[in-house]
Amino acid sequence: MSQRHVPVMLQRCLDLLAPALAPADVERGEGRGPVVVDCTLGLGGHSEALLTRFPEARLVALDRDKEALRLSGERLAPFGDRATLVHAVYDELPDVLARLGITGVQGVLFDLGVSSMQLDEADRGFAYAQDAPLDMRMDQTTGVSAAEVLNTYPAGELVRILRAYGEEKQAKRIVAAIVRERENEPFTNSARLVELIRDALPQAAKRTGGNPAKRTFQALRIEVNGELTVLERAIPAAVKSLAVGGRIAVLSYHSLEDRLVKQVFAAGAASTAPPGLPVVPERYQPRLKLLTRGAELPTEEEVAENRRAAPARLRGAERIREDVR
Repeated sequence: MSQRHVPVMLQRCLDLLAPALAPADVERGEGRGPVVVDCTLGLGGHSEALLTRFPEARLVALDRDKEALRLSGERLAPFGDRATLVHAVYDELPDVLARLGITGVQGVLFDLGVSSMQLDEADRGFAYAQDAPLDMRMDQTTGVSAAEVLNTYPAGELVRILRAYGEEKQAKRIVAAIVRERENEPFTNSARLVELIRDALPQAAKRTGGNPAKRTFQALRIEVNGELTVLERAIPAAVKSLAVGGRIAVLSYHSLEDRLVKQVFAAGAASTAPPGLPVVPERYQPRLKLLTRGAELPTEEEVAENRRAAPARLRGAERIREDVR
């Protein structure tokens, strides 16, 4: 498992979180070590590195995919009770911490998007490069599949999804073909959808941007898993969970995710004081300090070693004051 899973921008993520997790820099109560949350456990590569580099840290790791929890649980078993794995979506972080009796954490990591395991397991339907059932659910025990979306959503809603979540300029053309084809036979497998998209697009649209099905598959995956809606709740909740001095690092893989993270971080790092105040009260002062100048990119060397790192964008921030009412 560790051989097929290469954590993206691993060293940079560790370095960003280090000042909050290094024992000398963390105030600990009751002799307990700093707490770091991996909100997107996946196959556990980032979590394993966090537990190894910061031997006094305790890990709380979330994932909605039960198979990912099982596999990463085997990987993290040598760390014993330092690692607590929870079946949850990352916007449930406040409830998870409350159940564990944790009032503030020193580090939070998000590695967004689809995991290596989900891409590599053909029967999950995430990858457009291989034929598979059109599922795309990260938690296969709940929710609607991509096939159900394709076969039941009104045409206008499908156009909205492809435009909003896939930034697909040819959404109307693709959806028209989908609606026409689903009347003959419902969609069940990915190969048929990929072929339909190829046939529906004009030649000019197929010459750039890689596989022409990429944007449609991204849009369907985001819709099926409610990814942006969940993320809109999760990032502010994660920031709120940080103790003063705590740090958050977020890896995103497309502009929609990165834009949302940027907006939350920028709002937290800005003063909310009305203009013209001679002295700015504490409640108006920034809660966050930005740790990255814009979004950091993977190195050319990393992309050469791990092609899935290519679209990654990393942003980090530090909690610098408590909320004041």
